[in-house]
Amino acid sequence: MILGAYLPAYGDRAVAAGVRGAAADQLTHLFYAFATIRDGRLRLPSRASDELAAIRRAYPHLRVILSVGGWGADGFSDAALTARTRTHLVDQCLELGAGFDGIDLDWEFPVSGGPAEVTHRPEDRRNCTLLARELRDRLAPGRELTAALPAGRLQSAGPYDPAESYELAQLAEILDFVNLMTYDFGTGFSPVATFNAPLAEVADDPLDPALRPSNNVAGAVAYYERHGVPRDRLVLGVPFYGRGFTVAAPGDQAGLFQTQTGTVAVGDWRDIRRDLLTDPAWEQHRHPVARSPWLYHRGTRTFVSFEDAQSIEERSAYAAGLGLRGAFMWHLAGDDDEHTLLTAMTRPFRG
Repeated sequence: MILGAYLPAYGDRAVAAGVRGAAADQLTHLFYAFATIRDGRLRLPSRASDELAAIRRAYPHLRVILSVGGWGADGFSDAALTARTRTHLVDQCLELGAGFDGIDLDWEFPVSGGPAEVTHRPEDRRNCTLLARELRDRLAPGRELTAALPAGRLQSAGPYDPAESYELAQLAEILDFVNLMTYDFGTGFSPVATFNAPLAEVADDPLDPALRPSNNVAGAVAYYERHGVPRDRLVLGVPFYGRGFTVAAPGDQAGLFQTQTGTVAVGDWRDIRRDLLTDPAWEQHRHPVARSPWLYHRGTRTFVSFEDAQSIEERSAYAAGLGLRGAFMWHLAGDDDEHTLLTAMTRPFRG
């Protein structure tokens, strides 16, 4: 069973709010994010060694995995391009990640997808597998190799297919498990205001019918299974943050599926709980199929998709019932001080 959390290594709030007793006690894995590749060299956050030592002292039961990459992180395509460059990157992963319990590859994304300014090549798909294979072969016994892989079907260039970026079946045989990013289904790449992490397909979602069945939590899991990733290698992702849109008109569902005219930063669950859920100007709604709440502000024509304890627990219960390996979230510091969402995420697996 994997109960994981990503901990961003930036900002005092992330570290201070992220790992504390009640939260750490519910977790099996912590993904320390991110090491990045710059000018061909792997670089750790400046305080990584001190933070790792503090986590080790306080929570010796945690498996702490070094996550490499992240959204907007360039350098993978060049670093994985040849046998020599792959070996150089693996050397650095083994050296800089020596104090960690494994490596998490977060290449967003080989071949296509992700920010337009990130370097992509057609050969990235095969090179990603070769990179993972060399890491697997050279990691010491007992150290884990994982990857965060995408689920959303819209990216910067339009429709997106994860199987065109990754050799999914081959990777599943190499990796200990996959952190499936079952969120970011509705982002600024979407033409309408929509859900960030709908549990199931919504019939009146105007997304292209060829993409819609897979652009939700259950559909993404089924997609990965069809492409050769066993259920027991999948760890389901849940978001501890929201996404906001301004809309052209409210429509008949309080902004849902209306043409979006811009994105709005709404923060994490702790921000939404404190600032929006306490303000009566924000109408509160919940969709019976997406199994997600949303907010709508008529004065500013703003739509906000987010997850709360009920919807997080429903997703985790779905994962546990389906026999998935576990659940993880992005990111730990987004929870409130009572660890409301983390507790909801872990409950179905802990009984």
